[in-house]
Amino acid sequence: MPLNELLTTFANNLLPILLISGAGFLLGKTVSVDSRTLGRVVFYVFSPILVFNLLARTELNSSDIFIAMGYAAIVSLAVGLLALLLGKLMRFERPVLIAVIITVAFGNTGNYGLPLVSFAFGKDALAFATLFYVTISILSNTFGVLIASLGHMDIKTALAGLFKVPTMYAVILAVLLNRFQLVLPTPLARTVDLAANGSIPMMIILLGLELSRFQWSHSYRALGLSVGLRLLAAPAIGLLLAIPFGLQGAARQGSVIEASMPAAVMNTVLAAEYGLDTSLVTAIVFAGTLLSPLTLTPLLVYLGR
Repeated sequence: MPLNELLTTFANNLLPILLISGAGFLLGKTVSVDSRTLGRVVFYVFSPILVFNLLARTELNSSDIFIAMGYAAIVSLAVGLLALLLGKLMRFERPVLIAVIITVAFGNTGNYGLPLVSFAFGKDALAFATLFYVTISILSNTFGVLIASLGHMDIKTALAGLFKVPTMYAVILAVLLNRFQLVLPTPLARTVDLAANGSIPMMIILLGLELSRFQWSHSYRALGLSVGLRLLAAPAIGLLLAIPFGLQGAARQGSVIEASMPAAVMNTVLAAEYGLDTSLVTAIVFAGTLLSPLTLTPLLVYLGR
């Protein structure tokens, strides 16, 4: 790949995200901002509206939706199992092993992945990226919680958490609206557009704010394994699985990029809530985000050809 092409791709697609998240990082370091409250606003308001807006206008049929969400689930399962196997071989203690599994299984498909796909490949690919994001959101809020709790929560309670994920309802409403070709009244349509347009900038700022809470970790082997699997193994698995799932064009672009994102900020919440190694998880998220342009830039060039 020509160096000029790599630099142009980085500058046009990744640099804007890094600059805005950098502003959020500086804000978090200099001003007392409650990132958890902002995160809840994004989770309960902006993210569901963005998902609804994208899916309500998509031309994807039910088969496309099923395939895209199935692909996301299988990719997450595959990299999670790989993390479990290698973590066992490296004899990690249970809290460290669980931290590695959740950071490898659940990438930052929202705050980072959605804007990146939007910049690089446009609305068609963004529709598939949105389905990937919704799937990972559902999995992290159910099975992610179950894994992190180390058996302290029964599966019924964990699965009940699915009904607390607002993006799920956004998907259902959008699919129904699209299926029956219904049109929102103008006031509602403009409300949705207004909120959806602000969703991605809000997500990027939130990413920077969360990274400002970074703590370093001395669990170097676990740190290296998680970041390596997320940035190197996950893209390879994503590309390979795109073949049997028949993903091509925009579907392949949006889905594979989402599969290749660094660890999700949401993992730090799970770590704090369930007594995992929080310094390790935040270090994984921070290091993976900083290093991600090195793997995402050539991947963007490859998928764009």
